[in-house]
Amino acid sequence: MSAEAFDAYTKGKTLFYGSGGTAYGVERYLDGRRVIWSFLDGNCKNGIWYEEAGQICFLYEDRLDPQCWTFSHGASGLIARFEDDPQATELYEAEDIGEQMLCYGPEVGV
Repeated sequence: MSAEAFDAYTKGKTLFYGSGGTAYGVERYLDGRRVIWSFLDGNCKNGIWYEEAGQICFLYEDRLDPQCWTFSHGASGLIARFEDDPQATELYEAEDIGEQMLCYGPEVGV
């Protein structure tokens, strides 16, 4: 999936992803190729995405190394394969898992 097709499909949406039949995470896609990711634990990370060598790469505020995926359309939504490696993590777009994207505020010390 090209950057243009990915942007057209995701912009303005919040998509939940699953892996192996269980919830994996959620990502909100904003204007300007900005994203917010969470592993459904309330800890959200801001990031950006860009296309490189046919993959969609994500850079998040807590990591300096890009996380690159190939995306394609499956029967019920997106399918993402990490670094386009058939042996690596594969995620699929979950339809409705009964969860909301929650982002708690920063941790504060006492």
